[in-house]
Amino acid sequence: MTGHHKYSVLLPTYNERDNLPIIIWLLTKTFHENNIDYEIIVIDDNSPDKTLEVAQELQKIYGENRIVLRPRAGKLGLGTAYVHGIQHATGDFIFILDADMSHHPKFIPEMIRLQQSKNLDIVTGTRYAGNGGVYGWDLKRKVIRQGIHGSASNFLASVLLRPGVSDLTGSFRLYKKEVLTQLINSCISKGYVFQMEMMVRARQFNYTIGEVPITFVDRVFGDSKMGAMEIVSYAQGLLKLFVAV
Repeated sequence: MTGHHKYSVLLPTYNERDNLPIIIWLLTKTFHENNIDYEIIVIDDNSPDKTLEVAQELQKIYGENRIVLRPRAGKLGLGTAYVHGIQHATGDFIFILDADMSHHPKFIPEMIRLQQSKNLDIVTGTRYAGNGGVYGWDLKRKVIRQGIHGSASNFLASVLLRPGVSDLTGSFRLYKKEVLTQLINSCISKGYVFQMEMMVRARQFNYTIGEVPITFVDRVFGDSKMGAMEIVSYAQGLLKLFVAV
């Protein structure tokens, strides 16, 4: 499907021992069925639930050339996890997605096809266009997540930042490796605002961006890492980013 291209998946983890075997199985199944060369780079931040030990067992099953382990000493943040992962990536394209199965790998072939058809710099999954959507949120998580990832907050961020994409807060994306490297090096935000700034900086650099509708499903195992403080942090970060750009 992809010719000579290789795709590196950056998979930051923290307390994902139950989800990791499933997401890796889904990823490897998708890549093999579509004849896609790949590697999955697991960047674990010293998870107390022993996620790394699970990753080591998965590496024995799938092979060191497919499952690459690059753990870190502590919980150091999403942006630095990507930087760490890119340093070890051998692919010329990079996928980023959540390890909690919120993002289904079944959309990967469509994202690759769109990128190849238009030689795009970035392809981002969108919950707010076409047949995209969000499923599985209970009332509590709807309140919290709508504050950060919901359509209202996405609309507010889009109005303030004008990124030119329909899903500014999404985190299921395909990048050319050199494009992701430049974007990360230019970003100043942390936390959930980081993903938004990536799209804003992409617009500033005149990178080409395509969108593929995806469905976002709430995690099956483990606890959400979001809370009320994340909403406050999101709002503060959004305003800082608005001023900066």
